[in-house]
Amino acid sequence: MSYVHVWEPPTGEDGRTLLLLHGTGADEHDLLPLGRALLPGAGILSPRGDVDEGGSNRFFRRFAEGVFDLGDVAFRAERLGDFVADCAHQYAFDPHRVVAVGFSNGANIAAATLFVRPHAIAEAVLFRAQVTFVPDPLPDLTGKRVLLASGRADTLIPTHEASELAAILRQCGAEVDHAWADSGHRLTEDEVDLARDWLD
Repeated sequence: MSYVHVWEPPTGEDGRTLLLLHGTGADEHDLLPLGRALLPGAGILSPRGDVDEGGSNRFFRRFAEGVFDLGDVAFRAERLGDFVADCAHQYAFDPHRVVAVGFSNGANIAAATLFVRPHAIAEAVLFRAQVTFVPDPLPDLTGKRVLLASGRADTLIPTHEASELAAILRQCGAEVDHAWADSGHRLTEDEVDLARDWLD
């Protein structure tokens, strides 16, 4: 397998697998409690970002805050799509029922994977995501459900960046719900509740 990761087999009958994608500086264990809370009983696949930025784990390279290595974003998104397919075979889960749940850098790689490998992700919950790159041509994301959860006081992600991502996803045909919280670059309990209800 191309990523150090955690796999938790499903204990329920939902049939979906959560792909948990952490933010900068975290690891494969960071979002496990969130995943269990969002969709109890689902399978959980949680990889560790394999890019080292000064000792912090990330899923793709950047040159500075908000300045991304676009070639690396696309490459890593393809690689993540391959990883999901390999794990579906290894762990015998349905590759067509994968739900990406990402925070910040993890949400951005999830969005990029939707763009370059649409079949790897069926649904996505993107906490604090922004535009990293825009593929040309745009993919067909008809039938994909995406929840964007953004913070109005987020000092790392301008509100127009989050809104632009929502617009691009809709342009691709995805069904997008964009929720705004009166918070910064941290999740609120209300957002977790919202995501749980959205997935239910």
